[in-house]
Amino acid sequence: MEKMIYTFGDGKAEGNIKMKKILGGKGAGLAEMTSIGIPVPPGFTISSEVCIYYYKNKKFPEELEKEVMEKNKKVEEIMKEKFGSRESPLLLSVRSGAAISMPGMMDTILNLGLNEEIVEALISQTNDPRFVYDSYRRLIQMYGDVVMGVEHDDFEEIIQSTKDKKGALNDADLHWQDWKDIVIKSKELIKEKTGEEFPQSPQEQLMGAITAVFTSWDNKRAREYRRINAIPDDLGTAVNVQAMVFGNKGENSSTGVAFTRNPATGENVFYGEFLFNAQGEDVVAGIRTPGPISEKQTKESGGEKPSLKVSMPEIYNQLENVRMKLEEHLRDMQDLEFTVENNKLWILQTRAGKRTAIAAVKIAVEMKEEGLISKEEAIMRITPANIDQLLHPMIDPKAKTEVIAKGLPASPGAASGQVVFTSDNAVLEVNAGKKVILVRHVTSPEDVGGMHVSQGILTSRGGMTSHAAVVARGMGTPCIVGCESISINHDKKIFTVNGNEIKEGDIITIDGTTGNVILGDVPKVEPQISGDFEKLMEWADEIRRLGVKANADTYKDAKKAREFGAEGIGLARTEHMFFAEDRIPSMQEMILAKTPEERKKALEKILPMQRDDFEGLFRAMDGYPVIIRLLDPPLHEFLPADESSIKELASNIGLPVEKIHEKIRSLSEANPMLGLRGCRLGILYPEITEMQSRAIFEAAVNITKEGVKVIPKVMIPLSGFSEEVRNQKDIIKKVAEEVLEKSGVEIEYQIGTMIELPRAALTAYEIAKEAEFFSYGTNDLTQTTLGFSRDDVGKYIPDYIEKGIISNDPFQTLDQTGVGQLVEMGLKRGKAARKDLEVGICGEHGGDPASIEFCHHIGLDYVSCSPYRVPIARLSAAQAAIKEKESISQRRKGYKEKQ
Repeated sequence: MEKMIYTFGDGKAEGNIKMKKILGGKGAGLAEMTSIGIPVPPGFTISSEVCIYYYKNKKFPEELEKEVMEKNKKVEEIMKEKFGSRESPLLLSVRSGAAISMPGMMDTILNLGLNEEIVEALISQTNDPRFVYDSYRRLIQMYGDVVMGVEHDDFEEIIQSTKDKKGALNDADLHWQDWKDIVIKSKELIKEKTGEEFPQSPQEQLMGAITAVFTSWDNKRAREYRRINAIPDDLGTAVNVQAMVFGNKGENSSTGVAFTRNPATGENVFYGEFLFNAQGEDVVAGIRTPGPISEKQTKESGGEKPSLKVSMPEIYNQLENVRMKLEEHLRDMQDLEFTVENNKLWILQTRAGKRTAIAAVKIAVEMKEEGLISKEEAIMRITPANIDQLLHPMIDPKAKTEVIAKGLPASPGAASGQVVFTSDNAVLEVNAGKKVILVRHVTSPEDVGGMHVSQGILTSRGGMTSHAAVVARGMGTPCIVGCESISINHDKKIFTVNGNEIKEGDIITIDGTTGNVILGDVPKVEPQISGDFEKLMEWADEIRRLGVKANADTYKDAKKAREFGAEGIGLARTEHMFFAEDRIPSMQEMILAKTPEERKKALEKILPMQRDDFEGLFRAMDGYPVIIRLLDPPLHEFLPADESSIKELASNIGLPVEKIHEKIRSLSEANPMLGLRGCRLGILYPEITEMQSRAIFEAAVNITKEGVKVIPKVMIPLSGFSEEVRNQKDIIKKVAEEVLEKSGVEIEYQIGTMIELPRAALTAYEIAKEAEFFSYGTNDLTQTTLGFSRDDVGKYIPDYIEKGIISNDPFQTLDQTGVGQLVEMGLKRGKAARKDLEVGICGEHGGDPASIEFCHHIGLDYVSCSPYRVPIARLSAAQAAIKEKESISQRRKGYKEKQ
């Protein structure tokens, strides 16, 4: 490594804000603030490269300790104090600081350099034994916990025992002699637990603290935080060593945290809290109730504590100047930590502030309009998670909750309702005015009715692309899947988990954003989509190249998709329409028919219903294309599975029960996902394709006559051979021409196919000669390429990810090196055969940001996703375009520099 340590102080810094990878976010911020004249206590940053070296070699570079002491001399010169001196002792803090903020995950140690001799000297100099012993006990606690491994709670017990003995309610109520006693007992605790004395050498303390902070990069909570937030493990952390300043030196001293804008609402007002006579950790720990920074906060909270503006007006004005200077310079909302020592303001940290989704959008839009950032920067400031939060009800963060189980967060949002265990009961209870949560082992297409009316869905099995997950996301219904800790007994109508027995009718809440199952009804916050959100989406639409369509099967879904900005329907699944209560008998009659004539007779009953459905989709999508997929699932899914339903069906259609059993057995397949489904159904039973085609084109004619612009596109599912496409296309065209000729209405339409099998991608050149568009069904393409069952991967995918075999669940984020190759190959081969071939994807990956970026990169024309993910797709498509433009710009810059 070129350089191990970077100094900052007295208006000069060896680093800057662009060096976050080396200095970490905290170190880069300290360097930048120093350079622009903001009062920052001097110090130095040990680079993250030292951390990487430490983990690779299990030791530090040989010269590190020597260089640390040399750099510390510069701090001594600026502060006019000396580390380890009795006369004018310099005390230090040691803090972590990774390139990507990981608040609270790593360790901090304050007040380094205190020992018995220096404590006595400081008391003589300051005449404030309370301040000195308070500072010393903090060092002993932090060092004992972080460096020497003594439990933090053991130290807290000593403090609490002293408060109980003295009748003190708060720490501030203890006398200095009490703190001296606590210091003695804390040192005894360390000796008892470790067999070692608390070190009296300041140099030993400093190096021990530096080592501990580097080591904390690999502690359990830090590893878990990185896993959850997809932060690479190999970044390492920097370590910041800084002169201590003290907010606990009396009533002219204070400490606080401030945000340059309101982090909850995004409002452009100064926001924060402070405490007199305290150190920074006291604000966060809640030991005392802090006061507000601004008068606006005081009025809004109705609090009695005076604001910083009233209590320390000069300091407030200085802080306000810092606020304005940092926002203008760093061009983002900042989270500041500050300390006032004897009426002198010091800024200890600045970083981009964490904010709610509502605040993120408001801040991005307003900063663009203020001229601080560009339209592109505003778009890049928003995350898909921000959009998700905006579109779904959320658990009120102030609410107290009792979490009883945790599953996979399949569809975001929060919902409460009484537990039901069957779809039929869900419908009955909702018709009676109740709100329900449908709880199942898994769901099937037969459950769609109950799913549709439920507030939320909870399954004990299945993965993120299981039936429940996919359908729930399409409906915008909160859903948790794969919650394996719950044990469901459908006969007794109960489920048990961790000693709790939940009966049918009991109220639960599910949080589809976190995967938490919560006992009882929990208060929720309704989504707020403001004008700022709409404006941001307009900017995204101006920038993106990739089209965004929606997967929608009903008029309600289609209407919602248009509200969210969908440019058409990329997938309408007709099988969901067959499961409606008034249609399933005719569908079952068709399946049980012995001849084509009997099948046609049954299908004739369904035709007007399907036509009505398609009319709704066309009406909602006025002027936008509607891609309708013909019947896809295997026929056995439409027949009942339990004996009572089989008997009821036999009675309704006048067939012996045994005949129905025979038909169910004949349709049974070892692997139905690779069986008689998709275009194979239409080839064996052409009357199904005929009926659906007639319903589509009759609906198109009817809606066209209403003055609505209809753009129908018929999609043939699961084709692997061009001959399959040709077979079905001939049927569709024949029916279309017959209907259009009879009506005298001219409608442009297209016939395409879904690419879900590796062979279809490999032979795309031939298939494109028959198909006018391709839509990649990446759910099935992932199954058939990887050999993974999407309903069962939840059992082993987490282990695969943990062991590093794969980095993501391939059903959530497209496997770009495997499945992605087939998508790109099929795209190129298809377009080589038909230049105007439109190619998109309509699997779950159509709403995944990383997958959308890949689709943009390889040149797909559009993505299609659940209605509630349409805004996420619009944003992600714009971000992909921006990243591509930046990448090209950087390459050009590098080329010019080489020349």
